[in-house]
Amino acid sequence: MKSPLLTGAYEARSVIASAQRCVNLYPEANPQDSEFPTTYYPTSGLRKLATAPTIGFRGMYTSSDNALYCAVGDSLYSVSEKWEFTRLGTLQTSSGPVSMRDNSLSLVVVDGSANGYQIDLEKKTFSGIGDAAFYGSNRVSVIDDFMIFNQPGTRQFYVSGALAVTFDPLDIASKNGAPDKTVATAVVSRRIWIFGEKTTEVWYNAGAADFAFTRDPGVFIEFGCVSAASIATTDTSVYWLSPDGIVFRSSEMAALRISTHAIEEEIRTYARIDDAEAYAYIENGHTFYVLNFPTADKTWSFDLATGQWHERMWLDAEGHEHRHRSACVAHFNGKTLVGDWETGDLYEMTPDATDDAGAPILHVRSWPALSDQKKNIFLSRFIADMQVGEIPVDQPEPMARLRWSDDRGRSWGNAISRGMGNRGEFKKIVQFNRLGKSKERVFELAWSASVKTALNGGYIAAAEGQ
Repeated sequence: MKSPLLTGAYEARSVIASAQRCVNLYPEANPQDSEFPTTYYPTSGLRKLATAPTIGFRGMYTSSDNALYCAVGDSLYSVSEKWEFTRLGTLQTSSGPVSMRDNSLSLVVVDGSANGYQIDLEKKTFSGIGDAAFYGSNRVSVIDDFMIFNQPGTRQFYVSGALAVTFDPLDIASKNGAPDKTVATAVVSRRIWIFGEKTTEVWYNAGAADFAFTRDPGVFIEFGCVSAASIATTDTSVYWLSPDGIVFRSSEMAALRISTHAIEEEIRTYARIDDAEAYAYIENGHTFYVLNFPTADKTWSFDLATGQWHERMWLDAEGHEHRHRSACVAHFNGKTLVGDWETGDLYEMTPDATDDAGAPILHVRSWPALSDQKKNIFLSRFIADMQVGEIPVDQPEPMARLRWSDDRGRSWGNAISRGMGNRGEFKKIVQFNRLGKSKERVFELAWSASVKTALNGGYIAAAEGQ
């Protein structure tokens, strides 16, 4: 019988509901006449382009004049099309997320402290923002040539002059729908989302003479944001993480819950979520929201095209799993770029790369539990329907590993391995035989070879017994 894969990662609160992992794989729907409804493709690998002089990427940004800027450690750099780093200035902080935006004349950098920095885009000169009416910010946004900032630790947000990095102490307003403090701002479809600790408001440019912006009285969202760095915008949506561990996406001026009960239960187990960091990007028709939890050492990704979640991770030299290497994203020179949170490495993130800058990528997919009214099932064969035979020249045959659980995922047996085909063996069958009996079997397939592949699902030969 065929055993298709229809969901993303879903490890429920109780293993009797579901124990499915989906690691470094994402589904794509197939045409209706396909044998399997979905195919799972590997997430993009990394190609190293350069290394910054300092370590720890904190932010990346492509300006309106198509120049790339990177905050790494305590330094701000411009990066050329040949991936050469030029140091522009020093930041007063050396860790934590950095936000950058420009108004076509100047680029502004904020890091959550009282400090701010600006770059003249024409002269490429770096300086601090010394205006007395600049109060720092967790995040900077731009609308109609105005730059928008939140004032940390208060209910207030404020704006710069139009096409300027100047500040009038009267160009400030308070989030007034509820008394919680502001966390950050974001601009989507010419609307300003003012995120508070417990609630969110939407403002717009009304063109008033005293203060240009006013609150939309018809929009009030009873969910706040736990981390300014969890906010990411793409297309016409903004994504964020709430203090309750729920992930939301904006939809027609409302908050649409996109996290599942299983993802929320996973997040609930983390010791800390207020350090969450996120970015969003589009690849091959998929919009991905990538959410990192530094303290928990975990990365989760939501795919808007399917509404499914998957894990992303990398393996260290000892085979231990860690959060994905990417801390931030920018699109520059025709490439999707990410910066390494631990090192100073700058990567291209691309589906054409089958490893993480030389390190293998672990792919894992679990199947739904196989059961027949708690009767014994004798399992004689499992076949993984995979794309095979695509290995590079002179590379040994890669291996796929199958393990299983007979207690719904509480414990697992040792994995057994089978070849995924040598170069050109496109008809190779990845088959596992004599798999014993079980009343309820969960299969899990894994591979970490640097090869081009994909997974449709499985075929399982089973018979009832006593």
